[in-house]
Amino acid sequence: MAGKNVHSVNDLSFEAEVLKSDVPVLVDFTATWCGPCRQIAPFIDQVGDEYVGRVKVVKVDIDESPGTAQKFGIRGVPTLYVFKDGQVVAQQVGAVPKSTITGLVARAL
Repeated sequence: MAGKNVHSVNDLSFEAEVLKSDVPVLVDFTATWCGPCRQIAPFIDQVGDEYVGRVKVVKVDIDESPGTAQKFGIRGVPTLYVFKDGQVVAQQVGAVPKSTITGLVARAL
């Protein structure tokens, strides 16, 4: 379950919610069966709360949205992408500390 400032997007809503966003977007490509994804989930929620209004934070379940995962070449989860003006400006694969996640977000601000 995502935090109150973290929203789920899918193949149908990805373009409108992420690529056309007027603020930078942290995208957490995740899966329900992924242990490391659950490990970083609290960090993702905290970033959503701390950057509310400045950065949009979303989750994409790769099993529910295989088209988006394939389009961006997601081969492992968790994978984090930061989009700004529809372009990837930062990315990270694997479970990482919160400081690494905030560092990714900082690149887009």
